[in-house]
Amino acid sequence: MAKKALFITSNAGVARDELLEPLEFLRSKGIESIHAAPELQPVQTVKSGHAPALSDDPDALLSRVDPDDYDILVIPGGTVNADILRINADAQRLVQQFADAQKPIAAICHGPWLLINAERIQGKTLTSYKSIQLDVQNAGGKWVDEAVHRCSAGGWVLITSRCPDDIAAFNHAVLNELEAGA
Repeated sequence: MAKKALFITSNAGVARDELLEPLEFLRSKGIESIHAAPELQPVQTVKSGHAPALSDDPDALLSRVDPDDYDILVIPGGTVNADILRINADAQRLVQQFADAQKPIAAICHGPWLLINAERIQGKTLTSYKSIQLDVQNAGGKWVDEAVHRCSAGGWVLITSRCPDDIAAFNHAVLNELEAGA
């Protein structure tokens, strides 16, 4: 059975490379990868935190995706994206459902903000963009400064990376997780 990855974003401020590079990488490896957003409108990506970049059309609505259809949840970063996504009830529900079903979640850069708001960071060891280190710690997570970190505490796997410089390591960690679960 083919593996499926679900990428979730808001419709604005998504870090271009943190969405498109993992999405294209997994697709090139034969992983069906679906991008869901709150609206079926173009998702505006940004480069270097704020400069408008390419837009990407989502494949599905956050409110309509079923976690049972996917093997991993991927949360790209981007400060604005993560700030919008972390207060989105559908995004929080997806994180909770993946974690509760003991399915892996991967988040890069500011993506862990969503995990904090979904109350699924307690007891996890993870990395993120350095500016949210204190947020992670205040929410009960242990922060580490590593290119990629895999944590299986709490019965489910969390894969995290710090920033665009870590995308290659992030991509391979996500692929390894999917292949290990085959």
